[in-house]
Amino acid sequence: MSAVAPIRNQTRVLVLQHPQEAKQELGTGRLTVESLAGAVLRVGLSWPNLGRALGEPADPRHWAVLYLGAAKDQPPEGAGPVIAVDRKGRALADQQAALSGIAGIVLLDGNWSQAKAMWWRNSWLLKLRRLVLRPDRPSAYGELRREPRRISLATIEAAALCLGVLEGDGAIQQALEEAFARHLETFRRQAGPQTRQR
Repeated sequence: MSAVAPIRNQTRVLVLQHPQEAKQELGTGRLTVESLAGAVLRVGLSWPNLGRALGEPADPRHWAVLYLGAAKDQPPEGAGPVIAVDRKGRALADQQAALSGIAGIVLLDGNWSQAKAMWWRNSWLLKLRRLVLRPDRPSAYGELRREPRRISLATIEAAALCLGVLEGDGAIQQALEEAFARHLETFRRQAGPQTRQR
């Protein structure tokens, strides 16, 4: 459990965690939820709909899911690190409209194959708006956990980037990134000096 008081977020966060990811010592799904006042963690493979996964009624038209992969085309000029895309993965022309009014985001917590399995097992995700990330730096995991692509981020980093953009609050993003940095430092300290070597 995080020793720091949870961050108050207006945009709800629902973390759907693959059961195998729940066993990962360096995973950040639980840390994400512990770090945010408005977040829920569900461990499993499938849920019948958004409301059942969230544990309360929710309108899927006002929720977004962090889609797997990157935008299939060049984002519009001036687009930020969070891009709204259509069902084919193409960046939407009016990013401001596409990103406005989002009440919550769904994050799939697991490695790429686990996240894909959850994507295909939960057809209700297709009703949500789709977001992809365009981070300006690689994950802070560094040598501790190999990521398959440069755009791959830890769940807490993805939440930080999304909330920073959607809420227009860089303080939320910074606080989550600091929680992740503390998590990694604790792991390094407990694991010993060999983890500090590349």
